Amino acid sequence: MKLRRLITRYATAAILPFALAGCASTQGSPARYDVVIRGGTIYDGTGSAPTTGDVAINGDRIVAVGTIEGAGRSEISARGMAVAPGFINMLSWATESLIIDPRSQSDIRQGVTLEVMGEGWSMGPVNAKMKADETARQGDLKFPIEWTTLGDYLSYLEKRGVATNVASFVGAATVRVHELGEGDVDPSPEQLSRMRTLVRKAMNEGAMGVGSSLIYAPGSYAETDELVALTKEAGRCGGMYISHMRSEGDRIEQAVAELIEISRRSGAPAEIYHLKMAGKDNHAKREAVVRQIEAARSEGLRITADMYTYTAGATGLDAAMPTWVQAGGVEAWIERLKDPAIRARVAAEMKAPGSDWENLFHGAGADKMILVGFKNPALKPLTGKTLAEVAAMRNQSPEQTAMDLVIEDGTRVGTVYFLMSEDNVREQVKLPWMSFGSDAASQSAEGVFLKSGAHPRTYGNFARLLGRYVRDEKLITLAEAVHRLSGLPARNLSITDRGALRPGYFADVVVFDPATIADTATFEAPHRYAIGMRDVLVNGVAALRDGEPTGATPGRAVRGPGFNRCR
Repeated sequence: MKLRRLITRYATAAILPFALAGCASTQGSPARYDVVIRGGTIYDGTGSAPTTGDVAINGDRIVAVGTIEGAGRSEISARGMAVAPGFINMLSWATESLIIDPRSQSDIRQGVTLEVMGEGWSMGPVNAKMKADETARQGDLKFPIEWTTLGDYLSYLEKRGVATNVASFVGAATVRVHELGEGDVDPSPEQLSRMRTLVRKAMNEGAMGVGSSLIYAPGSYAETDELVALTKEAGRCGGMYISHMRSEGDRIEQAVAELIEISRRSGAPAEIYHLKMAGKDNHAKREAVVRQIEAARSEGLRITADMYTYTAGATGLDAAMPTWVQAGGVEAWIERLKDPAIRARVAAEMKAPGSDWENLFHGAGADKMILVGFKNPALKPLTGKTLAEVAAMRNQSPEQTAMDLVIEDGTRVGTVYFLMSEDNVREQVKLPWMSFGSDAASQSAEGVFLKSGAHPRTYGNFARLLGRYVRDEKLITLAEAVHRLSGLPARNLSITDRGALRPGYFADVVVFDPATIADTATFEAPHRYAIGMRDVLVNGVAALRDGEPTGATPGRAVRGPGFNRCR
């Protein structure tokens, strides 16, 4: 009923704004369609050459593409514009931001119509202790945890109303914490069996597969056999394995080999989250890593990757310290950091390449680490400063400063790390099996979100691809870019009715200006929206009109291939 009301409201109230924008009048002939997008350059999501034509929509589905004779109740003039399927954000951290602000502005303004979550952690399944811990650890964004399972969380967003569609992997770390807690322990056979059951249940609720994040405690404590066992459950349900690998730097080739092994042994396809060669000593490894992936693909394994279009990543100061000190959760980590002997050991390990952990402090250096996320109001004035600058202010070493900041803030402290080569970013954009993810929340440049800094990828990842790398540098064609923002990720996720402009597909459609689309956010001023995206329809309803959010919340939970079939 809610969807019908939204469609009715859109079909009647939206006619005038579109007419004022130069749309054709429908007076004098009965409307045959709810919406017709007229005269655009159509990029259908397959990578095929574009054509000029129309797209007709009834309800939440595309019903015709080409030359449309009948009128629409609303008509959108797209002459001079690109018309494409809505974009899929393969790595979204909109898990919390959409609860606070369902408009999904930073992504809707770039054409994203599906947020895919679950990089190692997912919003379910959670038990009572997990709920209590997560509630106590909340920072600027505060909300009640009113769900228990992953399926409940997706339904929760849908029922509250959200502008974009939402989907999620089930987090390997979440399943681990549910049964084992946050310590560095191995599961017993009985515990592993329960973990596998949780994965199977999540797949039945609509999870896309299993997601892992293996540089962070406690996910890093999982061994390969454990990950294979969980992924087998996802694979049996048609899902995939997707991973922030155990290393993206010094041991990246071994990490890729582990991901390929998990795919081979489990029978599930696998994707690498935000493929990169982190740290200047590792930039030259790109060709070898690509050869590894393509060799696996040539033997029949479906190995793919996604990326963001920047040379800096963003995570926390936990990625600057060894994982052994973090066992048991953030509270235990903080207590250990108060011990002088432990501090000395941690500082020494921070100064050298991690032998069995991913040391981003060593990979970037304190002068290339920007502090962007604090919980403690007293520390918020440090937002935007480098770790080196704060260390100088405090007249202490960067290692000691990092430990003190974690203690004082009570969190992992959000941090941007400059790690990658621009040349590698350009070369990766060209890879035909590469899709794209922001690795960020979808939020607004207002209100509570301005209390913290951000990585500019939050506001610009997809527009940067289309503007800088497609239009300006011509690394790939616009048709290919649209395919890798829509059709390719939809196929990888086994979504059969989104990701293309075809009759019968859901009407997730974007209209943008290829000549002006661009990112405007910078590391110095990250809270800036992208430009050039004009109209975004989600399930046939306008979520963005003439470049501005409408306030409509037509998004739905997009469920994976095991939904209601994986018992």
